[in-house]
Amino acid sequence: MSKWEDYSNHARSKGVLAKQQFMVRSTPAVPLNELAEQLPPHLAYQKKLEDEGILVFAGPLSDTSGQEWSGEGLIIYRAGSIDEARRIADGDPMHAKGLRTYELRAWLLNEGSLNLSLSLSTQKLTFD
Repeated sequence: MSKWEDYSNHARSKGVLAKQQFMVRSTPAVPLNELAEQLPPHLAYQKKLEDEGILVFAGPLSDTSGQEWSGEGLIIYRAGSIDEARRIADGDPMHAKGLRTYELRAWLLNEGSLNLSLSLSTQKLTFD
């Protein structure tokens, strides 16, 4: 196993983006009906983070079959350190109230692509 910083520097030296982000895998600690009651504060927190440029992506995760949902979610943050990312995750009302637990990991964004289409006349943005 190698040090994360060493691996990150090695990835950068190979010409990939190596943009550090933070991944939160959020798991329910209570029945789903109890989560539903606290969804509005959670979504408001996510929107605040999005407006501040902290939230990169967020959404639910299926089970391994791709057919069921058990309440798990995946969140990607922009943060300066894992400690900062932990403070952000701890601030989520779902985590703060003990309704969800989470696993936090640093993640390097190396490869991939995004497709955006902007229609000026209709002011419509499409994301693929």
